[in-house]
Amino acid sequence: MADVTYYVALPFLQDETGSPVAGAAEECQSSAAALRRAEVLSRAPGSIGAVAFSRTGDPMIGEFGDAKLLRKFGAVPDDLGAL
Repeated sequence: MADVTYYVALPFLQDETGSPVAGAAEECQSSAAALRRAEVLSRAPGSIGAVAFSRTGDPMIGEFGDAKLLRKFGAVPDDLGAL
């Protein structure tokens, strides 16, 4: 099967200690849709920010490349790999 690219909007919240935590990811139809959705999610009550990213790979064998950040909105941590 050919590689497929998924576009995702991911909000960030704070836990009870004030540390950032990822919310529920939302798959989008395109990079533009992911950017719009991430911007909306970054402004939702309780949200500290959001990111839009893409990821490409072969879902049949479960192999995907690294996520590619499209844009950050709000107070998203610089080191997303630590989350």
